[in-house]
Amino acid sequence: MTGTPHRPAAGGRDPLGPLARRIVDAMTAGFPDPARGPLDAAALRRASRADPPEAESDGATSVDRTVPGPPDAPALPVRIYRPNAPAAGPRPLVVFCHGGGWVLCDLDTHDGLCRQLARRAGAVVVSVEYRRAPEDRFPAAAEDAYAATRWAVGHAAELGCDAARVAIAGDSSGGNLAAAVALMARDRTGPPLAAQVLLYPALDHRLAGRSAADYATGFFHTTAHMRWYWEQYLGPDGDPTHPYAAPGRAADLAGLPPALLVLPECDPLRDEGRAYGRALRRAGVPARVDEYPGAFHGFLGAAGVLPTVDDALDAVAQWLVGTLSDGDVTSR
Repeated sequence: MTGTPHRPAAGGRDPLGPLARRIVDAMTAGFPDPARGPLDAAALRRASRADPPEAESDGATSVDRTVPGPPDAPALPVRIYRPNAPAAGPRPLVVFCHGGGWVLCDLDTHDGLCRQLARRAGAVVVSVEYRRAPEDRFPAAAEDAYAATRWAVGHAAELGCDAARVAIAGDSSGGNLAAAVALMARDRTGPPLAAQVLLYPALDHRLAGRSAADYATGFFHTTAHMRWYWEQYLGPDGDPTHPYAAPGRAADLAGLPPALLVLPECDPLRDEGRAYGRALRRAGVPARVDEYPGAFHGFLGAAGVLPTVDDALDAVAQWLVGTLSDGDVTSR
């Protein structure tokens, strides 16, 4: 475990507050570290495993089902969350792709985050279990996420949702998939998407931003982990310049739906998120970038423990409600 930041702030101050530092160090202690030896997908999956949740908790009820995958591919497990609070009419719909470096995590690890989004935004959330690397490399996960999104939009009425108010969302590698789905939906003339929410997304395999050096170690998710994840996802013959693999390298971002990017300060991926926000704006896409000082990659999993998380989730929910109701989004 690396318990100190790669580059301390002025005076040697830890940019994480005491509570965030305790959370990060506890997470790091039980997670395989590339500095201690080669990473292994099975070991990483064991370290990230979560207990199955209750079907009804945290203000939302969930049900599991399978939906059609891409042509000639397996059916996809999804978990559908509905807020317990009554709604006056059709709800907005959020399709969510979980993170985990395209290698680990699943519906259970991100159950709490999806329930929070459903409850706070008053939306139906469809969480997607896509094929994982290295067993299934790019474009399997992206095509799965796109197929699930097509299914969800096509069944919006059945889900009690408005097909004109659909957002694609995801965290980390799931943020990568969400950005890819937005591009795919534009290029393939559908389904129509009204918003994209990218939570500390992985967008560019080059990891060339200063944050990849400044926060390379000491904040749970390391730059070495991210490089390894990219290797698993792309494989030896993958094209790292393909826009659906690395949306941060897409040459054309015009015509995409409004975007919200949530970026923690102490994250190797922070600067590629910043760059994507700037690129979206240059392409005429409304893009808001919210940065959270003293936060770390994956911090949204600490709802109810770390106060910053509740602030961030409230901001995401408010942005979704505003954007999916009238398309009014404030860029900053």
